[in-house]
Amino acid sequence: MNRKELIQMARRNLEHVKAGSVDQAVDVHRVPSAHYVDDDRWHREMELIFRRLPLVFAFSAEFREVGDYRSMNLAGVPVLLTRASDGTMRAFLNVCRHRGAIVAKEGSGNASRFICPYHAWSYDNKGSLLGINNEKDFGTIDKKCHGLTPLPVFERAGLIWGVLTPKCSIDFDRFLGGYDELLESLGLADTHLVGRQVVDGPGWKVAYDGYLDFYHLPILHRESFGPDMPSDALYDAYGPHQRVSMPNPGLLELDSIPEDEWPLEQIIGGVWTIFPHISIADFDAGGKLFMVSQLIPGDTPDESKTIQNFLAIDEPTPESQKLVEEQMAFLLEVVRDEDYATGKQIQNAIKSGSTEDVLFGRNELGGQRFHRWVDAILETDDADLDDLFTRGIVPAP
Repeated sequence: MNRKELIQMARRNLEHVKAGSVDQAVDVHRVPSAHYVDDDRWHREMELIFRRLPLVFAFSAEFREVGDYRSMNLAGVPVLLTRASDGTMRAFLNVCRHRGAIVAKEGSGNASRFICPYHAWSYDNKGSLLGINNEKDFGTIDKKCHGLTPLPVFERAGLIWGVLTPKCSIDFDRFLGGYDELLESLGLADTHLVGRQVVDGPGWKVAYDGYLDFYHLPILHRESFGPDMPSDALYDAYGPHQRVSMPNPGLLELDSIPEDEWPLEQIIGGVWTIFPHISIADFDAGGKLFMVSQLIPGDTPDESKTIQNFLAIDEPTPESQKLVEEQMAFLLEVVRDEDYATGKQIQNAIKSGSTEDVLFGRNELGGQRFHRWVDAILETDDADLDDLFTRGIVPAP
């Protein structure tokens, strides 16, 4: 955990509180409406962003024991995650090397081996091909060359990242730019997965715009939680990843206290986003509860789905689980009926050609940065990608 950086963020927040100011970009930024609906551009985004960059696949809380596994489909790619016998996380294309059948059906469990349901080829949890059904009649192949296809994977801050393209050479450290050290402060590695639900949404960029936008909170959410919410936002950027927070008057009480005594809990608030598809927010449900939203593009530019994962600091009890489920129901309703209902209207309006461009104000620096990063990544070759994350392309506040 990088406490020094957290203190610097809190100091910056405190100065904004004293000055009554917010982060502002140099000017209003215009994004062509076609960027949200153009089919060719969307296909490029799928290949050059979602299949080339690290995505958050899952959570350490799901893989406590050797043999724990989870099978899923991410952006059209079948993935198998497992805690191997040596304790490391492994990720594979969930595709049998014989005829391409799905090896492990979608879901989770614990297993030391996986058996393809089509012809019973078997693999261990390191991906090695163990056995070929009726091998004598099948013929001779080199088993060492026919294991499950591995995907790049790494585990940090209680999150499990992976890349959907085998043999990807992206430098994870440059991609994260130290942001993972800040995410460590949230304590996700020690949480318990207590719930998961899915909500259908608009195109992925319309949905992601909302993660970075506090401007709408008191307006769109006026019937739920928004009436007392400020619309001001501060943005701390680490490459394409951004923490969004509000000027916090509560920090004034820390001003006369030595920084090494500042409580961690008081300086880590806000929404932590991870490019290109994660939002982490925390709530009180009889104890701290994190909602980690995984935004997954759909089959067209106009649709997406969001998996809302709920991670609790405390081990669940029947009483606490009831509070968690109440909070889950509330958040599902807010996102589905307020955020995404509006987002789908926006998506349809843009698709109709009713607007030439979309505006991001000087107070919407997070959205400006996000779209600049999308543009820059689409224009960057594989060989230059690590350098892009090292030097950054964000506009100055």
